[in-house]
Amino acid sequence: MKNQEIRNTVAELQDLYAAQDVLKAQITEREQAIKDELDAREIETLDLGNVIIRWTSQVADRLSTKDVREYLKSMNVLDNFIKTVYSKRFSIA
Repeated sequence: MKNQEIRNTVAELQDLYAAQDVLKAQITEREQAIKDELDAREIETLDLGNVIIRWTSQVADRLSTKDVREYLKSMNVLDNFIKTVYSKRFSIA
């Protein structure tokens, strides 16, 4: 691929990224409108016949990795479990 082809492809990607941002904002806006309506009606489920919308509360127990990391570090154990991982990252600036 020649540099000009790469420039053209990057320009197309930037346009697509911009369109994606607009679409994500529109999706978020519409989802929030539905969530607000369900909250206003004080319901968690709405059956519209062809689609069921759920906006439910959930409770979860999660491990605080920050606290675990600090605890293991204070016990001088953390270094035994750290490994270096290599990866590649693609970005356009």
